[in-house]
Amino acid sequence: MDIKTASALRRLRLVSAPEAVSFLILLVCSVLKRTTEFNAVPVMGAVHGILFVLYVVFWADAWNRAKWSPKTAALYFVLSVLPTGGFFAERKLKREAEDAVGAAIAAGARKEEVAGA
Repeated sequence: MDIKTASALRRLRLVSAPEAVSFLILLVCSVLKRTTEFNAVPVMGAVHGILFVLYVVFWADAWNRAKWSPKTAALYFVLSVLPTGGFFAERKLKREAEDAVGAAIAAGARKEEVAGA
């Protein structure tokens, strides 16, 4: 995995959890708006909207760079529209990055063995 792909996945991972938190807070604010005088929906709606747009932009970049299958790309997109999906996306992206690093280290070790022989 090259550095640009790793950066794209990291950006997507870093925005996925805050996007999920903002979605949950927006849902709570929506309930509070209907049941009390408290109305934070305009503010939280804007915050969540910005984070969602960032998620989609970073998702498209990661899909392009990581060469995901349409099924994998669709999974990450669906996770963005579920209230807690961003947490699952973050965990899955972290695992994907760790696997890629492990594969790169293993490939480097194999090259050293061949060069040393």
